[in-house]
Amino acid sequence: MPLYSFAGRMPVISAKSFVSETAIVIGDVIIADDCYIGHGAILRGDHGRIEVGSRTAIEEGAIIHAFSNTGCSIGQNVTIGHGALVHAEKIEDYAVIGMGAILSLFVKVGAWTIVAEGCVVKNRQALPGGVVVAGIPAKIVRVLEDRDKEFWLWGKQLYVDLAQEYLCDKMKKIY
Repeated sequence: MPLYSFAGRMPVISAKSFVSETAIVIGDVIIADDCYIGHGAILRGDHGRIEVGSRTAIEEGAIIHAFSNTGCSIGQNVTIGHGALVHAEKIEDYAVIGMGAILSLFVKVGAWTIVAEGCVVKNRQALPGGVVVAGIPAKIVRVLEDRDKEFWLWGKQLYVDLAQEYLCDKMKKIY
């Protein structure tokens, strides 16, 4: 996997987490246990720290970047969908960031909040916990329901299991 130091800052990745060999992890990035960092994901901690909590999935093509001299704190059991662009300051536990969503600078996302696919969360916007947001800019469309939690707990476990399968060498290059 491509890991890069930057200005003396080094990534720290749990041996219990999977980071694809096509992902790029730069600088001050900390990845806790049981995480999945998908193919083509970029975590750029060159000017600020990125912390990824345990059991979090950062899916294929997602880009995470910490703004200069700040940080991007991603909680436990978070799902960041394919192609999402994240400059957020804080994403709390169990949040879901949909595919292609954009989280601008200094955004805060509460626990168990779902940001819909393609949604744009504008600069400094703070989203409360336990809601579903959608649109451009993001607006609350409803309160989270038990069925949402049930589905996303299943989805989060799917990526924890996938990370472990990749770590057990089930993926093989065939050329």
